[in-house]
Amino acid sequence: MKLLNDYLSDLKNFSKVDFRTYTENKLIRRAVERTLHLSVEASLDIGQQIIALEGLTAPTDNKGVFTQLTDAGIIPAQLLPNLIRMAQFRNLIVHDYARIDDAAVYGILSRHLTDFDAFTQAVLDYLDRK
Repeated sequence: MKLLNDYLSDLKNFSKVDFRTYTENKLIRRAVERTLHLSVEASLDIGQQIIALEGLTAPTDNKGVFTQLTDAGIIPAQLLPNLIRMAQFRNLIVHDYARIDDAAVYGILSRHLTDFDAFTQAVLDYLDRK
């Protein structure tokens, strides 16, 4: 959880950058892309650990991690569509990185970091119930 929080802290600092600076500075773009990727990976790892601890069926793909957590009542259902988009983004950035759309990544940076916060809070609530 600490790693995810560290990544989110970095991303929140990058979110202060305007779109023009973001598009013109390839080091910032690469840092944001990689940190978003690592944030999704950390979220998936946390989810897989919970799935294993709960003895749930192992998911067949990354979207399945979030679906399993939602089905088990660990993640709120209203968060699931955004978490699935996270998993899809992860696949794009890992497997189809030549098609990365700067505007889409900047949109995640500027409007969807709260999805990570909501995921983190749901996991903490789950741990408190345990």
